[in-house]
Amino acid sequence: MPRAGLDQAAVTAAGAALADEVGLNGLSMGLLAERLGVRTPSLYKHVAGQADLIHRIAVLSLNEFADAIRDAIQGRAGRDALVAGAHAMRRWVLEHPGRYAAGNAAAVTGSDDPLLPAIQRVLASWTAMLHGYHLDPGKEIHALRMLRSILHGFATLEAAGSFQIAADIGESFTWMLDFIDHGLNANQSDSLTTR
Repeated sequence: MPRAGLDQAAVTAAGAALADEVGLNGLSMGLLAERLGVRTPSLYKHVAGQADLIHRIAVLSLNEFADAIRDAIQGRAGRDALVAGAHAMRRWVLEHPGRYAAGNAAAVTGSDDPLLPAIQRVLASWTAMLHGYHLDPGKEIHALRMLRSILHGFATLEAAGSFQIAADIGESFTWMLDFIDHGLNANQSDSLTTR
């Protein structure tokens, strides 16, 4: 008999919290069952297995991540939106490394996969942030990929404790954002730069 109050959403949320604590690679059905005070087979009434659990954590993660970025950039444009969104991402990754790893590990399984709209929400937040830079539509995807690559790299390296040189990490982050802002401004559409 399943524990009272235990459902798919509760199992997913507990799995996400545990992944943040022990890392995505340390997450197991047995450890989650122990954390929830149930036997491992009880979890299979709510999720199909480890892969399903991680996929559900990814959906939860990307929706939470999209909300964090959206909330940070709301009412801002250009550099202000970039800085607010980047800081929100950095903070979110540092606070939720397991969830973030799940979001990056998951792949869309079909057109009805709830992961797809979650991904689209993240992209919509970053696209809204880029809107203030007035990029040519053809350059927008390149800018999105650049932002993801740079910010993902910085945040995951910081979360892993990989910055060992005795220099302020926050100063490096600010320098990086200034560099990105300069590059985005240099790539504004010709119609704006020739005015």
